Amino acid sequence: MNPKIEPKFKDRDFLIDHIQSIMDFYHPCCIDVDNGGFYQHFKDDGVIYDSKTKHLVSSTRFIFNYSMASSNLKNDEYFNLVKHGVDYLRDFHFNKVTGGYSWILENNQVKDSTNYCYGFAFVLLAYSVAFKAGLVVAKEYIEETFKKMDEYFWEEEFGLYSDEISADWSTVSKYRGQNANMHSCEALIAAYEVTNEKKYLDRALIIADNICNRQAKQADGLIWEHYDSNWKVDWSFNKDKPDDLFRPWGFQVGHHTEWSKLLLILEKHTNQKWLLPRAIELFEEAVKMGWDEKNEGLFYGFAPNGEVCDKDKYFWVQAESFAAAALLAKRTKDNQYWYWYQRIWRFSWKYMIDHHYGAWFRILDSSNNRYDNLKSPAGKTDYHTMGACYEVLNVL
Repeated sequence: MNPKIEPKFKDRDFLIDHIQSIMDFYHPCCIDVDNGGFYQHFKDDGVIYDSKTKHLVSSTRFIFNYSMASSNLKNDEYFNLVKHGVDYLRDFHFNKVTGGYSWILENNQVKDSTNYCYGFAFVLLAYSVAFKAGLVVAKEYIEETFKKMDEYFWEEEFGLYSDEISADWSTVSKYRGQNANMHSCEALIAAYEVTNEKKYLDRALIIADNICNRQAKQADGLIWEHYDSNWKVDWSFNKDKPDDLFRPWGFQVGHHTEWSKLLLILEKHTNQKWLLPRAIELFEEAVKMGWDEKNEGLFYGFAPNGEVCDKDKYFWVQAESFAAAALLAKRTKDNQYWYWYQRIWRFSWKYMIDHHYGAWFRILDSSNNRYDNLKSPAGKTDYHTMGACYEVLNVL
């Protein structure tokens, strides 16, 4: 497709073709035939620059990619790789003694055995979409993962998951974070949709309510990232690291729109009245605070005083935001959200998508220039971009 010709971003064929083009960047070179699982570190041109390191987040997100592509693009080869990914997860990341999941592997040996709720959330999501794709055994893994999260991470007093626990489950970090809970909510919705077991939906709603309403009251209605062990806002955590990969400081533009998307998906399954107005509030606050009027695109984060604290443009922020815009447009029949959908897509098409080699660039500066030639370091498998396209396809 000619990058100089703007496509019809609301067209089903365009979205399917775009998903396929992203899959084509990773497949089949991401398959680690010798050691199992998937290679996870790619330069812009597709060259693998680290063949040893396997991160739990990428291992699970590749299962998501192949599961969703198998279901939606009708490719039998993709389905075989769902099993390939799940086998690696069970054989190497999963600790059969403790029931935990190693965070980082190097040459299939454990490098970091910490149990992170964020990682478990993606394990649950991976098993859910794998089951949806037809991997029958994954259904028992959904239940197993939910029970383990319930046993060790769930804090009934607060109605939220804790964040980080040692490999032997003996030491719980004092840190609490909304990000792990947001992705747990996402995974629980997926688990509900494929099993129809209401306990998953009930838990997702509890998390959504507590983060988007109760916790947000501590931050003037916005969603702060970091908390102490009593779920009180920690305004200083990672203040010197506004670009931390999993725990950045500041209000995250993309997490506000991502929550907006999740609330709208939840609303399809329940009649709770607060979901739609809260989804509207979160999206509108995000684009108001985060849109770059000079160079377009959505910034990464803003400080409690409303000033942008990280002017970089991340791929996933744009993707989650156009997905939320499409869901809002469909639900409200208000064309202003299609305007935002077009606006974000137009920016992404012009700057964030690699029209030469494929997939999306990871990060741009405030002037929309790349920092380096690393397209997919740890955690970046374009799960966000393809997932956003699937959500829009559901709307269309």
